[in-house]
Amino acid sequence: MKLYFASGNDHKKKEMQALLDNVSLVLPKEEGIEFDPVEDGNTFVENAMIKARALYNIVKAPVLSDDSGLCVEALGGKPGIHTARYGEVEGERKLSDREKYMLLLRNMEGVADRRATFVAALCLMLDENRIYIIQETAEGSIALAPDGTTGFGYDPVFYNNEAGMISALLPEGDKNRYSHRGKAARLMKDLIAKEMEKDGKK
Repeated sequence: MKLYFASGNDHKKKEMQALLDNVSLVLPKEEGIEFDPVEDGNTFVENAMIKARALYNIVKAPVLSDDSGLCVEALGGKPGIHTARYGEVEGERKLSDREKYMLLLRNMEGVADRRATFVAALCLMLDENRIYIIQETAEGSIALAPDGTTGFGYDPVFYNNEAGMISALLPEGDKNRYSHRGKAARLMKDLIAKEMEKDGKK
């Protein structure tokens, strides 16, 4: 089954494709499709829906979207839905992953409560009337200093409680076992398999 993945992020696609091995994910840019919707929702689910609908309206074919982020307790849930653009000023250059997580560490200097949650919302839009949402989390805390080289984004500063270590120290396969996106994707894989089975019986 071919699924358009509503993203321009090659890292996300690689991670998601490893988890959803029963489908073939295609980024819009791989087919020359310009895709940069305005994500003005107030929640991860709303933004996932916005991306899914925007791409579905272009391709008129099954679409998978993802919206995820890091919610830090001591920062009032920030960066939250703005995780990917944390610290950036509109019209100025984009910050690297390292610049963003180092900014987060500076904003957390001297803070004792370092609890944090990674959230992932997945939206599967099969057609205009068949839409599924799955949201999952990974509980943890913000480390005092970055460590590790695997993963991407804020992985070097996120201590995953279930794994018992910083996410960027986990081998790729193990990271998927413990991550917010991994948990959501496993549920989505089962859902997709059931939908494919139903379609095969029609």
